[in-house]
Amino acid sequence: MKKRSDLAVMLRLVGLVKPLMGFMALAIAMGVAGFLCAQFIPIFGGFAIVNALGGTGLPALGVLFACMGVFALARGVLRYAEQACNHYIAFKLLALIRDKVFGALRRLAPAKLDGRDKGDLIAVITSDIELLEVFYAHTLSPIAIAAIMSVIMTLFIGSYHWLLGLIAALGFFAVGVVVPVLAARFGGSRGLEYRTQAGALSAFVLDSLRGLGELLQYDAGLRRLDELDARTGSLLATEKKMKTALGTATACTGALIWLFSLSMLAAGSLLYTNGLVGFDGVLIPLIAILSSFGPVVALANLGSTLQQTFAAANRVLDILDEEPVVAENTTGRTIPFTGAACANVSFTYEAEPILKNVSLTLPENKIIGITGRSGSGKSTLLKLLMRFWDVGSGQVAI
Repeated sequence: MKKRSDLAVMLRLVGLVKPLMGFMALAIAMGVAGFLCAQFIPIFGGFAIVNALGGTGLPALGVLFACMGVFALARGVLRYAEQACNHYIAFKLLALIRDKVFGALRRLAPAKLDGRDKGDLIAVITSDIELLEVFYAHTLSPIAIAAIMSVIMTLFIGSYHWLLGLIAALGFFAVGVVVPVLAARFGGSRGLEYRTQAGALSAFVLDSLRGLGELLQYDAGLRRLDELDARTGSLLATEKKMKTALGTATACTGALIWLFSLSMLAAGSLLYTNGLVGFDGVLIPLIAILSSFGPVVALANLGSTLQQTFAAANRVLDILDEEPVVAENTTGRTIPFTGAACANVSFTYEAEPILKNVSLTLPENKIIGITGRSGSGKSTLLKLLMRFWDVGSGQVAI
């Protein structure tokens, strides 16, 4: 398996979105609008408190409560529309990727698929491709939404005092960038390990079902079950490590949110004590930062979960990037068959000599019997005649 960096995998996946960029931009716009509605509901509540305490320059209480009601309804509609766009993009792209994968399998067949673990291949074209839905529906637009919302809320909080805006910016950066990066780094290659083990387990189960008769005949069922238990236990151990990493990242996220919220309260109180901001300069920034971590929290949880997604993408890209053993001739002309021949054909498979200087003539309308001990190369010779592989030396002529 070719090892690609997470950035390289992400860029390849993002490149597939180009035909649907209009829907992606629409999803981002509705996501930003939806989060603004959600975050300004409590902020307007803060404005109402300031207004009730005698603050000036604010809309009337009736207007504020009306806006809160409108924003609450709009939030639901915008959230639904954002998710609808994201999932439309995701499932359209999954269909496109499946089409590309099946095209690649046709191109690679039969030589590159001969002897390949069928269970692992099934895992790639089903569950691995399905995992990419997480990236397209729950990663791309949330990253853009989190970045835009962080800038907007930093500017809004910073309008009361630059120090408050700085604290907000540091909080958004810590939760939305530092936590997922560290989670991904400490997670290492567990995602790839998990997907590889899952594919191997699928292959093991498939082989067990196909060989059920032989297992019963040789009384090997219990031994096979013990090995199945061992493989399942290893997979569960890897998953437990991944869940532990996710739980640690979640705990760090919660701690950072409270740390920066308390920092905002302390800084606002200090500024209020020194007469640099009014009471609204303490209350509104505090409410704003408490309600605005939602978009970056979504990113904080991606550090661990994306490891599986990128591992699955790696396995899918391996199929798409793999070169066939034989390049199909699509420009030649059809010729009448009058016989075939092999002249001094030699073939080596993975450093193991199979055929050496084999010559024979196969006339038209004749039945030719090819005999030999097991492993002597009878099947290989037929596959060379069908051009599953190209000969190492000599010539096959039709």
